[in-house]
Amino acid sequence: MILHKDTAKKTAEVLLKVKAIKLSPSEPFTWASGWKSPIYCDNRVTLSYPPVRVFLKEEIAKIVELQYGKPDVIAGVATGAIAIGILVAQELGVPFIYVRPEPKNHGRKNQIEGHLESGQNVVVIEDLISTGKSSLNAVKALKEAGAVVKGMVAIFSYGFDIASDNFKNSNVALTTLSNYSHLLEQAMDSKYITEKELETLSEWRKDPGNWKS
Repeated sequence: MILHKDTAKKTAEVLLKVKAIKLSPSEPFTWASGWKSPIYCDNRVTLSYPPVRVFLKEEIAKIVELQYGKPDVIAGVATGAIAIGILVAQELGVPFIYVRPEPKNHGRKNQIEGHLESGQNVVVIEDLISTGKSSLNAVKALKEAGAVVKGMVAIFSYGFDIASDNFKNSNVALTTLSNYSHLLEQAMDSKYITEKELETLSEWRKDPGNWKS
């Protein structure tokens, strides 16, 4: 879910500007999954630009308070959302924890790092949503630890149907600052892409797993 179109387009604008999102319809990227894609997103790039990370921190914090009220704890999903999660927690003045993909195989064998008490209200911060599998894995770990997960806020989502289904089936509320459709709209408005490239990018979105450049 997107709360504000203006925020969604502004977010898309800054992600394109600092090249956290790169669009390359003519020379596609290859994802770890093997998919060929005309888009690549690495929101960790935003951390190198103070005005951008401040914008993201403030907008996410606003959504957290508006949607869920001030939580007891902010949780970041490792590793991509640790930094932005810390910034949001600092903005809200609440504790921060982060969740690993799986428990460590040594030491205390923690999956959740930081102090969490059973019954505490937690909002999860994520940098990017593709299928939602890793994000929801973090939610599962938090719930098993006794946390009350109020919802999740992410910087960007590709808007895949499988992600929507996964979040719905898991009964987890998701809000993102921006998504693929607002990205394409902003890319056209700023003349970042042509009409032909828009067509290619739109086609990929319909069936990314089988898309051929």
